[in-house]
Amino acid sequence: MPSIDLNCDLGESFGAYTMGMDAEVLPFISSANIACGFHAGDPSVMQKSVLLCKKYGVQVGAHPGLPDLRGFGRRNMAISPADAELDVMYQIGALKAFCRAAGVPLHHVKPHGALYNMAAKDPALAQAICRAVQAAAPEAMLLALSGSEMLKAAQAMGLCVCSEVFADRAYRPDGTLVPRGLPGAMIENEEDAIARVVQMVKQGTVRAADGSTVTLQADSVCVHGDGRKALCFVKQLSAALPAAGIEIKAHSA
Repeated sequence: MPSIDLNCDLGESFGAYTMGMDAEVLPFISSANIACGFHAGDPSVMQKSVLLCKKYGVQVGAHPGLPDLRGFGRRNMAISPADAELDVMYQIGALKAFCRAAGVPLHHVKPHGALYNMAAKDPALAQAICRAVQAAAPEAMLLALSGSEMLKAAQAMGLCVCSEVFADRAYRPDGTLVPRGLPGAMIENEEDAIARVVQMVKQGTVRAADGSTVTLQADSVCVHGDGRKALCFVKQLSAALPAAGIEIKAHSA
């Protein structure tokens, strides 16, 4: 039976501001990407998120982003590979401290937002992120966009890497994601999202925004926790994927 990891970006509340429905989403996923304080999250939220993951048996991942709370880490920044490497190491280290205190392993690292998308195309930035993971969490798995420069860099460095696809995002013909804000960038219909994920797992393809076919590898599928239909999506996927003969489970690092 084919399998796929179902992951969600969580821990994105900050101070008095609440984002997402983390406790409601967690029972339906196999791994979570926890914000590390740069684009979202704070020490209290990080601790709570790790403990919630432990409660529900969900694998914990670090979700390092650009230092951009105001823009939620989704605005491109002119960051050097050297600075990105240090920023990612710093954020991994912060979340690892909460994992250690809770007695759970740091299972994976997945860059967030603009950092993730920039590294998908920029070999130097991709290599810097991989160096940070190798130095700060060599036991962890890296989640990287299928076919991206970050995936290639991880493979070249011998990192354990998981090829990621998206349930709620549209694709360009080159396999990158349609930028947020453009028409059709977000997949809003649950049935469409489920059908796309099943196709990605079983056929290794997805239909791009222009109608062309993109070839990809689906080891892990992401649902964005801040999306208004996040809970609906994970509930539907958690039922529909097994019904389609696809097991939901986190991969071993």
